[in-house]
Amino acid sequence: MSQNISQLQREFLEHLEIEKGRSLKTVENYGRYISRFFKFGKPKKPTDITDDMIRTYRLALNRGGLSKRTQNYYLIALRGFLKYLAWRTIPSLAPERIELAKESGRDLDLISFSELERLIGAPSGKDLRSLRDRAMLELLFSTGLRVSELCGLSRYLDITRDEFSVRGKGSKVRVVFLSAQAKKAIKEYLDKRVDLDEALFVRIPKSNIANSKNSDLRLTSRSVERIVKHYAIKAGIDKKVTPHVIRHSFATDLLGNGADLRSVQALLGHSNIATTQVYTHVTDKHLKDIHKSFHGKGRRT
Repeated sequence: MSQNISQLQREFLEHLEIEKGRSLKTVENYGRYISRFFKFGKPKKPTDITDDMIRTYRLALNRGGLSKRTQNYYLIALRGFLKYLAWRTIPSLAPERIELAKESGRDLDLISFSELERLIGAPSGKDLRSLRDRAMLELLFSTGLRVSELCGLSRYLDITRDEFSVRGKGSKVRVVFLSAQAKKAIKEYLDKRVDLDEALFVRIPKSNIANSKNSDLRLTSRSVERIVKHYAIKAGIDKKVTPHVIRHSFATDLLGNGADLRSVQALLGHSNIATTQVYTHVTDKHLKDIHKSFHGKGRRT
């Protein structure tokens, strides 16, 4: 069995892609995180990885200006690599020797409901580009999709139904639901399209013709991010707005209107409910209003 650490890294990344079913983007990120550790510690074989090497690496990450959350991305990848070595019974540092950095409370990037309505209404034209962008924004808010999930959708969705399945992180399949507004916007957009591309959301060719020579018109995640940013500026929103901010709005809208945490977890496709709990503090105003309305009414002022 080979002990060359570079080869083991390559085999670990292949394991993530094939056996674990991780997305290519996740595999790419893990490779980048682990490579940074190898460049820092210069281990030649697994037994070279020691507690002291980890300690000095963590100091370097912390002093490099990275947030605790970003530091943990590096540590999680490294711990995953060590777990892989243990699974293959290759001697190295025990993965449980790596503890994650304690994170402070996570602040969410949020926009108000009125800002959200202005954002969705910003592409108001009847040209193909405006119809595409309106459908995209309506769909993001209706479903809470991740931007990568949105980009992977097929134009052959059955929009006569109110739901469809989507494959998310870790190849987990979940059901998401279409609002009446999203269904209408998607239909108007598809009715105007004449290209033959299989993707739901595509780049608009200079001439909207069926026999376009562009073999792949599918929008990338980066393109969607630029589109959302464009309409946020157009709507006069002076905050950073991304597709993920719309996902936040989807979650907080549900919780603020009385949805339970477990249901929101399922709709978002979170494996761990602790990930969903980050949204609960947003509904604190509701609790404050209840306290103000009902607490201590029998006391004299």
